[in-house]
Order: sequence, then C-alpha cells, then structure tokens
Amino acid sequence: MAAQPKLHPRNQHQQGYDFESLLAASPELAAFTARNPRGRMTIDFSDPEAVRILNRALLRTHYGVGFWDIPPSYLCPPIPGRVDYIHHLADLLAEADGGRIPQGPRIRALDIGTGASLVYPLIGRHAYGWDFTGVDIDPVSIASARRIVTENALDITLRRQTDPMNIFHGVIGRDDIFHVTLCNPPFHASPEKADAGSRRKWRNLGKGNTGMLNFGGQNAELWCPGGEIGFIARMIEQSVDFADQCLWFTSLVSRKDSLKPLTRLLARARVAETRIVEMAQGQKESRFLAWTYYAKDERSL
Repeated sequence: MAAQPKLHPRNQHQQGYDFESLLAASPELAAFTARNPRGRMTIDFSDPEAVRILNRALLRTHYGVGFWDIPPSYLCPPIPGRVDYIHHLADLLAEADGGRIPQGPRIRALDIGTGASLVYPLIGRHAYGWDFTGVDIDPVSIASARRIVTENALDITLRRQTDPMNIFHGVIGRDDIFHVTLCNPPFHASPEKADAGSRRKWRNLGKGNTGMLNFGGQNAELWCPGGEIGFIARMIEQSVDFADQCLWFTSLVSRKDSLKPLTRLLARARVAETRIVEMAQGQKESRFLAWTYYAKDERSL
C-alpha cells in the first residue's frame, strides 16, 4: 500500500486535530463534536457552521488569534492545507538566506485575495513573524479582514483592489518591495461551473443535491472569467512589470492540468526560474506554482 501523502514536517496538524486542546480554548466547539465509528472525536465537515467554529478554535489555539469571524457564506478555508503553503514558502525563501528559515518583519509578503478570513497573514505572522499586506477586490472581505486586524491589534496592511482585471497593478506601489506573493485564485470559470462543482462536492459527501458549500465562498472567491488559468495568466502577465519588486511570485494551482499552459506562459515571459511545489493533505493533493525573474546568484534576503 502506498504511503498516504503527508503535510509539511513543520505543520503542527500532521496528527489531526487535538480536540481536547481545541475544546479547552473554545468550549463552543462542543456543540458540533461527536464520536466517529472508530471512537475518535470529529465534527460534521458538511456543516458550514461547524467548520467555521472549528477554524475559530484552531486559530485561537495554535495561532494566537483571540477574535476571528467571517460574514455568512464567505469562504472558510481548511486551516491545515493553508498552513502547508506558508511552510513551503518559508523553505523557498530559505534558499536565498543560506538555508536558514527566514523570520521576522524584514520578510514582506503580499497576499492576493486575502479574503474575509485573512487566514494566510494570520498564520504566516504567527509562524514566522513576517510583514503581510493583504489585498482583495471585495469590500465586505476587506471590512471583515480589517475587523480581525483591529480586534487582535495586529500590524497587517490591507489594500483594496478596485479593478477586477488587475492583480498587481493598483496595489503594489512604486516603492514597495516584497519577498514573496501568495494567492488562492478563483477556481471556476463561471457561476454555473461553481454551482455544479459545489453540488458534485455535496454528492460526494453523501448529502444530496444541495447547492450549499460547507466551506462557503462568494463569487469573487469561487469564479472569474477564464477560471484559475485565466486568473494566474493575468498574474504572470502583470508580474513582468514588477519583476524587480518581488523575489518570488506564487499561486496555488488546483487542477494539475492547468500547469502545462501556465508554464508555457512563464517560458514566454522569460522568467529566470519556475518551480512547481507539490503538497498533500490526506487524499487531497495540491500544489503551488512559483516563478522569479532573479537569477540564482542575484537572490538574497
């Protein structure tokens, strides 16, 4: 039997959820927990409210986030997979720092589509102390993220993108320097495809043909013209204009078959190097695409 794909070695969720600690920090989670047939504590992951409360407990217990909430129906991302992305980015940056995992606010990260949850800046700031700037096009997401920042007295910058066709233009200033960008792009190419995808997911969960999403998501979070290929293609095209202002540009890529057209675009953009970093959580495989315009001997933190 093949070994089950594992989370990053520094990911503290490798052994699953420690419900004893989570319940101690967030007693409200008790209303959503139950024993599975093996006698292990779990929640109903098809219940959006249960997932929201679990995320709140995880962020409070493991990442020092005293207040966390999102508006109804907004994207509530699974924490372990998001943590993996941050740890792999730290490994990528370590290559330009003599193999040392980079720590502290000298490392500047730009989160494209930070969302109402602000999950990447919250995790990355706690894990490594990086300086984060979160960007989103949705005013409700920005307002939610700003409340999380304010309630927790965090030093995280938030910027609103006003042009849906722009990724970096309008949010990276002339004097901005970033070591890494990260992004969880809209997956679907249309609202109809997003709806079909959510129905398929629910059927796989054995919950019938409902259109609800257990992890939520608004239009800007779930779909855009051209889907993830279209979004990342615009990211690649615009990254050329900011080649000197960022060491590594990166984005999650949900579909493996999206990689071929995207790597072709990167070849045309004449980047110095392209990376595909594979990740996994249980049976779910994921990856992110990274590219840089800096030659290897020019990279330093």
